[in-house]
Amino acid sequence: MSSNPDLHSQLKELIPEQQERLKKLKSEHGKVQLGNITVDMVLGGMRGMTGLLWETSLLDAEEGIRFRNLSIPECQKKLPAAKPGGEPLPEGLLWLLLTGKVPNKEQVDALSKELRSRATVPDHVYKAIDALPVSAHPMTQFAMGVMALQVQSEFQKAYEKGIHKSKYWEPTYEDSLSLIAQLPIVAAYVYRRIYKNGQVIPKDDSLDYGGNFAHMLGFDSPDMQELMRLYVTIHTDHEGGNVSAHTGHLVASALSDPYLSFAAALNGLAGPLHGLANQEVLLWIKSVVEECGENITTDQLKDYVWKTLNSGKVVPGFGHGVLRNTDPRYLCQREFALKHLPDDPLFQLVSKLFEVVPPILTELGKVKNPWPNVDAHSGVLLNHYGLTEARYYTVLFGVSRSIGICSQLIWDRALGLPLERPKSVTMEWLENYCKKSA
Repeated sequence: MSSNPDLHSQLKELIPEQQERLKKLKSEHGKVQLGNITVDMVLGGMRGMTGLLWETSLLDAEEGIRFRNLSIPECQKKLPAAKPGGEPLPEGLLWLLLTGKVPNKEQVDALSKELRSRATVPDHVYKAIDALPVSAHPMTQFAMGVMALQVQSEFQKAYEKGIHKSKYWEPTYEDSLSLIAQLPIVAAYVYRRIYKNGQVIPKDDSLDYGGNFAHMLGFDSPDMQELMRLYVTIHTDHEGGNVSAHTGHLVASALSDPYLSFAAALNGLAGPLHGLANQEVLLWIKSVVEECGENITTDQLKDYVWKTLNSGKVVPGFGHGVLRNTDPRYLCQREFALKHLPDDPLFQLVSKLFEVVPPILTELGKVKNPWPNVDAHSGVLLNHYGLTEARYYTVLFGVSRSIGICSQLIWDRALGLPLERPKSVTMEWLENYCKKSA
């Protein structure tokens, strides 16, 4: 592999060998069985069913997410940072997800520069957002902005002209990089429109992706810029089966362009069982403080947790559909807090919850994973630096998730992955099938 600082050239070299690899896998091992489908899986939202190819990351139930086989601590160590010993730059993770290779600082700086050159948002996008009431949920306004960006899709134009399918990945790459570059501007516009009387802050061409995002939101402290780099990096991807990733892949499998596919993914992310959870966590933590004060004792906290559970609600930020251990994305945010804001009262409360909640959930006996997930921590960090508007948090998640979804989408096109079309059955079909099998 050349050390060429240009990402597009590296992909052009990589794609033919990965296409051959897929072809070989299909021809030599296409009939190998990956396990049995149970009625539970069909009725339980296809949970645990192995049914998607997703190259950019893999989720292990015990050790958490790996980006192209690198754990989060390894990414923090190996990927270039904005300053010595700092958090990894999201551009570096984009490079890693696309190529499977750890980039050097020169390559990341070149990619940073390219993203800045693509980060111009047409006026009609702002007008589309402005057509909505200011009271509309930030995710609604954000998704509207993404849909308005779609008119510039290079993939759609190329498809209409009659591009050969072996070249689909090239306009998809163009759309994906432009979309990733433009999202922080659209997201910051939504934030400033709702919470700061529409006073927009232009991008700063001396800053990297994460630093610039923080700056456009209105936060210029070096620590908040570092937090944004960490936040964007760890939220980029979480294998392909979660709602937003799967939705993006599913819609793209119909050859919808990256803008349409990502807008669909955002609408999945907006759901309370997915991306909206980080909003719910901070609101719940603030309700604890309102009722019990900041200096809450462990016993008071236990009582509050039981009260929440006994009222039929869940403790937001604990448990995970796949993980069976503490989420490494939680742990790296905890390390960030210990380093930068150890005395923050809400962080101390989050630390107490880490001690109190898992034993209670274990005692309940219904929960497979009583440990905190990524959402249990992010809100408290953002809140500390002044980004206190919890309703907006899912938009940050959306900006981050574009990096993983678009990276995989480029590979979907390069590998020629087909239209996704699983088989569905009725309850009657299942009942009859089970009677015959008995």
